[in-house]
Amino acid sequence: MPEALLEVNHLKKYFPVTKGLLNRTVGHVKAVDDISITLQPGETFGLVGESGSGKSTVGRTILRLTDKTAGEIKFKGIDIHSLSPAELRNIRPQMQLIFQDPYSSLNPRVRIGDAIGEALLDHGLCSRSEVRDLVLEALAACGLSSYHIDRFPHEFSGGQRQRIGIARALVLNPELIIADEPVSALDVSIQAQIINLFSKLQQSRGLTYLFISHDLSVVEHLCSRIGVMYLGSMMETASRDELFKNPLHPYTKALLSAVPIPIPKLKRERIVLKGDIPSPVNPPSGCKFHTRCPFAQEVCRSEIPVFRDVGSNHFVACHLV
Repeated sequence: MPEALLEVNHLKKYFPVTKGLLNRTVGHVKAVDDISITLQPGETFGLVGESGSGKSTVGRTILRLTDKTAGEIKFKGIDIHSLSPAELRNIRPQMQLIFQDPYSSLNPRVRIGDAIGEALLDHGLCSRSEVRDLVLEALAACGLSSYHIDRFPHEFSGGQRQRIGIARALVLNPELIIADEPVSALDVSIQAQIINLFSKLQQSRGLTYLFISHDLSVVEHLCSRIGVMYLGSMMETASRDELFKNPLHPYTKALLSAVPIPIPKLKRERIVLKGDIPSPVNPPSGCKFHTRCPFAQEVCRSEIPVFRDVGSNHFVACHLV
């Protein structure tokens, strides 16, 4: 097996909760609590879960946009959080982020060509005379025309803005792209176009994706492996086919039951979870999901389940399995 492009081992990210005039730390928001992920070159790993489960924090910590609390993150065998600012700057172009809301990530006063090309100049990857050609190449790869280069963000539709966001990441010729809910704000028909674009770019450029989403029907079309997060912890990981055919964790089953069925005559039992996701400041003891799990037992309330392989590289953290 080739060397993994990205290795995340036992990653934790806690945010301090302060109180009083002296800003004393009285607790921690456990946004990410012991997560491990491995991505092979050319692979797409889907990270799914409800809002507030810590998916976006995982992506931002991997890119070192926020510092880790504990654990290890290796990109091509290099510990990202051990690099100096200069060393990190050199490796930045190889790891790129695509935001959920492309409009808020674009400066409304800057033309699209300048927004896409500024990173090339900032990292010294080309001369000023070469920027325009590289930007036009990236726009074309993302399905945009050459005349778009001199327009401003407000002149584009939501789908076009997301293509611009993809082009801005693509122009640096990265190896790893972390896509943080890149289609959740788009219409269904536009979502399909963007997903097809991701797939096309992966095939032509050999890209590796960490695709973050709350929608299992979206990751089904793009991802080869899927991890299910809940309250900062990984509940289940498996290949796409294995997860959809044989979900083991009650939380995964609940998420899958909410995926629309394209054939109306087919029926699927809908599992409705009671209550809201607990606070990450004071997560439940034992299994974090036991407060909403319809099958919870006494052991679930007292003991943390071990995240273990149950066969076929299918991992799950549940006392019931």
